[in-house]
Amino acid sequence: MTSDDEPVYERGDVVYGDDPFKLAEAARPWLVVSNHEGRPFYGEQYLALTLTTRSWMDGLVEIPDPAWVRGGTPKTSRIVPWGVQSLSRSDVDRWQGRLREDVVDEAVDALVAELRR
Repeated sequence: MTSDDEPVYERGDVVYGDDPFKLAEAARPWLVVSNHEGRPFYGEQYLALTLTTRSWMDGLVEIPDPAWVRGGTPKTSRIVPWGVQSLSRSDVDRWQGRLREDVVDEAVDALVAELRR
């Protein structure tokens, strides 16, 4: 995340923000998986995957404690590779942490595998 007045979240950042599948006041953590200069709406719109505390679903991507470069979640969470959302900057309440690149790559690979099914 940049430190400007208007933060720009980067690939690997975990942000906490609106959940379009729940009530208006509901929010959840999201992993930013695509944001690079040159992409349309850079810094304004983010492709993100949802995180969940559930563990019984097949295909979730584990987040081991050492995978957090900074920050974290209050409960053990996993990445839901089929839980894709386009978040706008206004959807994000706060920055929550940053994950190692290998975990982000694993989540993106799992998303691509889901899309190819």
